[in-house]
Amino acid sequence: MKAMPEFRKINELEESLRKYRGEMSFSGRYQPLIGISGNFKDQNCTLAMPYWNSVIAAGGIPVIVPPFDDVSSINRLTLQLDGIILSGGADIDPEYLREQPVCELSVNPVRDLPEILLTRIATDRRIPILGICRGIQTLAVSLQGRLYQDISQHGSVISHDQDTPRDSTSHTVTIAQDSILRTLFGKDTLHVNSFHHQAVKAVPEGFMVSATAPDGIIEAMESVAGRSILGVQWHPECLLQSDREPMIPIFRWLVAQASSYREAKDIHNRSIILDSHCDTPMFFDKGAYFHKRDESVTVEYEYVGETSPDGSETFAYTPLVSLQKMTDGRQDVSVMVAYLRQLKRDEASLDAAVQKADRILSLIEDRVRLCGGEAAIAHNPSEVRQNKSLGIKSVVLGIENGYAIGNRLDNIGRYAKLGVSYITLCHNGDNDICDSSKGDGEHGGLSAFGRQVVSEMNRHGIMVDLSHASEKSFYDAATASKTPIICSHSSARALCNHPRNLTDDQMTLLAQSGGVAQVCLYGGFLKKGGNATIHDAVRHIKHMVSVMGIDHVGIGSDFDGGGGITGIEDSSALLELTRLLVSEGFSHKDLQLLWGENFLNVWERVLRESLFSLPR
Repeated sequence: MKAMPEFRKINELEESLRKYRGEMSFSGRYQPLIGISGNFKDQNCTLAMPYWNSVIAAGGIPVIVPPFDDVSSINRLTLQLDGIILSGGADIDPEYLREQPVCELSVNPVRDLPEILLTRIATDRRIPILGICRGIQTLAVSLQGRLYQDISQHGSVISHDQDTPRDSTSHTVTIAQDSILRTLFGKDTLHVNSFHHQAVKAVPEGFMVSATAPDGIIEAMESVAGRSILGVQWHPECLLQSDREPMIPIFRWLVAQASSYREAKDIHNRSIILDSHCDTPMFFDKGAYFHKRDESVTVEYEYVGETSPDGSETFAYTPLVSLQKMTDGRQDVSVMVAYLRQLKRDEASLDAAVQKADRILSLIEDRVRLCGGEAAIAHNPSEVRQNKSLGIKSVVLGIENGYAIGNRLDNIGRYAKLGVSYITLCHNGDNDICDSSKGDGEHGGLSAFGRQVVSEMNRHGIMVDLSHASEKSFYDAATASKTPIICSHSSARALCNHPRNLTDDQMTLLAQSGGVAQVCLYGGFLKKGGNATIHDAVRHIKHMVSVMGIDHVGIGSDFDGGGGITGIEDSSALLELTRLLVSEGFSHKDLQLLWGENFLNVWERVLRESLFSLPR
């Protein structure tokens, strides 16, 4: 009997299908989706095989991103990607540097605009990025760095365009201390390949030079501003399995960062991400909008209580919270407050305070209406949860400073009907309700009128917020309130001795009452001396959880009221905080509580325990 021929390709296919059918569980591992920018030549999108093989070898899933410049499509694509590789290729047009060409260049105009757009949108979303050769130059141009059109402008003395094969090395680079590359490779020098004549001249703000060639040419740069971005001038994908200098650590770094990013996205998708305090509406009063991402408004220094560094009276300010920034940070809820500076307390001034609060609350509703259904005012926790299920951002109303009540208790019921979730009893100065942490101790705590205010807030289902209150006011109000109290934006005094922060005893009492304290991201409340960072915020979160328990802590950024620190500069950066908290051992359940459920649970209880039900 004649032997049947062996059909090798069919056998390989059947073996691959058997592996697929046996690989049914993906639980417990986040395998990230890595977009790789494709080259363009002869009307074709192309990509060298080592790029995608490097991603697969490091544990990621590669997809090729063709060079298209449709902003809406790039916007939607980046919502799906977990990491990006900007690949090598032709020169970048010097027009993007606002320069005339100074030498003969080989540009690829089809790639430039799409990749710069992709980079800018990805950095807004904090997506981890690896730039390779042309890719490091794309990073520099996109983020306001500078390039040499040709390294002859630098005076290079070594060859940066080797004639030897791509999988061989041609020169060394010196690695900076305290850099990602130093951590990955554990040594001072690397042997690299080299195929370029453009080079980075100056790294963007927020970046460091992490490797240089012997002639001083920048060979690598990385973010030092809390972003996962690394650019290298050589081609590590061609050296992936090199005997002399294997480059797999670079791709493992990207995949690890992308896995962390993907996990954070999953937590945000499954949770309600709520920031319990922002002052953005004070800039609505100056003409700012919520549906526009980066629009600046002209603001007087006096208006925000700051001192001009150069003697000018006004400056341009870009709000830290917007619909797009919330989308970038995958934030679901922003509690926007009508903030009132503490001024005089005569009849006319009190009436003016009430009118200003009404105007700002109305402005919040006006700005949300302009969002075309992508955002809505949420009057209670049920509406917050419903909006989350529909993919709609929620704006919750709050009032910062009981000065807004004037001297009329019936204003409390009126604010309750508008859906105001909480009223901060005071701000930076004593008022008719209580003493402030920055006041003179006029009442010795809560005043007689203040006790009536607390009682009315209890009756109408408005949370009593004791951020800014003096210690005596805190204890008086906590005792007087029949429903749980909150501190919408306060941190731990044990870590930063500031009167605005809470002592451990205050936090213990707050937890016993069933309340919640929301960690404030204002630098001066997180750290004494020097600039506060995301790591300081995590220290405060961990301490407050250790004192109060995970059920009584949340986040209240104070964005646009002075809040914003290195690593969490605005709403677009909230994913970064989640990533760091996961690395510190917080579980998904912990983060669901921390990010929103604790605050919503208190709000629900306060509404439930109010003495009569109001339409919400």
